[in-house]
Amino acid sequence: MPSISARPASFALIFGICLFTAPDAVFAQDGPAPKVTVAAAYSRELIDEVSFIGRAEAVDKVDIVARVAGFLEESAVADGATVDAGQSLYRIEPDAYDASLEARRADLARAEANRELAAIELARTEELVRREATPASEADVARANHRIAEAEVEAARAAIRTAELDLSYTEISAPFAGRVGTGRHSIGDIVGPTTGPLVTLVRERPMQVAFSLSEKQFLTVLERAGARAAELAGSGRTPDVFVTLPNGERLEEPGKVVFVDNRIDPATGTITLRAEFANEHRVILDGAYLTVSIQALAPEVKLLIPQAAVQRDQRGDFVLVVTQDQRVEQRYVTLGRQVEAAVVVNDGMQEGEAVIVEGLQRVRPGVTVESVLAAAPAEAGAE
Repeated sequence: MPSISARPASFALIFGICLFTAPDAVFAQDGPAPKVTVAAAYSRELIDEVSFIGRAEAVDKVDIVARVAGFLEESAVADGATVDAGQSLYRIEPDAYDASLEARRADLARAEANRELAAIELARTEELVRREATPASEADVARANHRIAEAEVEAARAAIRTAELDLSYTEISAPFAGRVGTGRHSIGDIVGPTTGPLVTLVRERPMQVAFSLSEKQFLTVLERAGARAAELAGSGRTPDVFVTLPNGERLEEPGKVVFVDNRIDPATGTITLRAEFANEHRVILDGAYLTVSIQALAPEVKLLIPQAAVQRDQRGDFVLVVTQDQRVEQRYVTLGRQVEAAVVVNDGMQEGEAVIVEGLQRVRPGVTVESVLAAAPAEAGAE
């Protein structure tokens, strides 16, 4: 068997030519030009936006707690029910509080009778003092007794007001419209201020979403909104805010920034903002984590290409551009946000340049292709 060194000299010569031939010659194109589908980069006015992670927070949320102790006699709402402001939720057995109110009213009647008696005694004593039939000190005692009787009347009236409040607390109503959660006590339980909440009530409309921005992000939002910090909330300079639900669905109804904190949290280096949404369909739930997008106040012209044209390697995102002489050129680009089936190009391309969207696997940089123009993408990416 011949050794490697015994191979013909012609083999080494051919091998050397392959090694040192220019790349264009090595990859010289054979056969007809491959067919590809291209789309032109196009410009369109877009409202720029930045996105953050936020958490939904109810405008009003309260744990309904019994203010007086007693047997839970009635539950007027089912778990998860929607209730109106003032609607009855629970009733605590009122009999003991009715009896207490009647006792306080009796106390008032007794105090008023004592006051009348003290007034009579005071008048009689003052007359006797005037006639010098009794010492003046007796009149002083009578006046003091009369003042005590008047104070007892006021105390009895205050006790009645307290008893009336306690009785009213046996009927527990919704302080605002919203939806209740799961009831935590059953009929017949002894409930009171120390037994924990009966149920939690949440106002679902409107709903707020709180999110935190770094100082740099906050300045970017201000720059894109063209507003100062004080103008972001409660003014005509407030940008539109949109949310994307956990399932990826973006709500069409816009929200408005209603609160901007006045300081950067030194522990996190962030500032807190809150946006409010009408939440007509009640799909924003208290405590849910959402994607919050803040839009600029005015649209800007952006360059877009189909998302299908974008590829990626270790250097980053790139596209294959077909030049005017029908040759393929690899072009690295800086991309922005995605707009449906298109993506914004921030740098690396100009309007009208053609990028390959179909047939990418059949071509490589430097080859000549036969290009076919795809359907106009401007409508495909319209908002």
